[in-house]
Amino acid sequence: MANLLEIKDAQRQIGDSFALRNVNLAVAPGEIVGFVGANGAGKTTTIRAALGLMKLDAGEVRLFGEPFGPNAPDSTQRHVRSRIGVVFDTCPYPAEFTIAQMERCLAPAFPTWDKAQFWRLAEQFSLYRKAKVKDLSRGMGMKLQLAVALSHKADLLVLDEATAGLDPIARDDVLATLREFATQEGHGVLLSSHITSDLDRIADRVVAIDDGRIIFNMPREEITDMAGVAHCTAEQAHTILECVEEALVERREFSCDVLVPNRFEFSEAFPEIPCDHASIEDYLRFTLKGITQ
Repeated sequence: MANLLEIKDAQRQIGDSFALRNVNLAVAPGEIVGFVGANGAGKTTTIRAALGLMKLDAGEVRLFGEPFGPNAPDSTQRHVRSRIGVVFDTCPYPAEFTIAQMERCLAPAFPTWDKAQFWRLAEQFSLYRKAKVKDLSRGMGMKLQLAVALSHKADLLVLDEATAGLDPIARDDVLATLREFATQEGHGVLLSSHITSDLDRIADRVVAIDDGRIIFNMPREEITDMAGVAHCTAEQAHTILECVEEALVERREFSCDVLVPNRFEFSEAFPEIPCDHASIEDYLRFTLKGITQ
């Protein structure tokens, strides 16, 4: 089966100071891809290009195996977008509308709209019929968008900071919903998030971007299950860097932390040095700021 989303060698110059530079990213069926990076790194620009909201200078976007972009025929645009559920970082619906009014307005836009599914999710997310969009917290606005995204039989979910503003219990609920969605045949998720602990829990693969370039793209378990952070002296860090390929060091005033790709092999080679498992946040930080010598 073809990838649900595939971005190949995407390039886009935006002003004088920022550009996407040969960005490659894909979401396969059954996969949740975590998309991480600092503010301004290029996550939202990449998502806009993926959704056909921005024309690329070079490269291509394919959705469900077919080329896609702003110049695609209207019929293609409608068909492809009906298969994508989108959650942005701010709620885009009219402020004065109630949830019930929103449902009535959105239903005709999607031939596959499932009214019963929407109201099941609305109840699950505590979205009340008479509540107005303007009165929703940021977290509740996210839930409303997610309820919409899951109610028109989308195959691909694209979420930009979808868990921002949610309390821990609500976040658990949303993450469980995303995982259940991804397990259904032909479904996948692209989840951009600053809350990397969420991705530690549910991502199958993690893609990181910085200054418009992809800096790593790897299975999540290679980070959270295999990689480790060793805590040592400067002298020990020097020895580790000489012996361990791909190790990165972060120097502190009186000590050092070292990211190692395999904490099990490391512990066998250096049993006297404590080594904790790495998180996605650790891996991203070391990749951006760590040094090799």
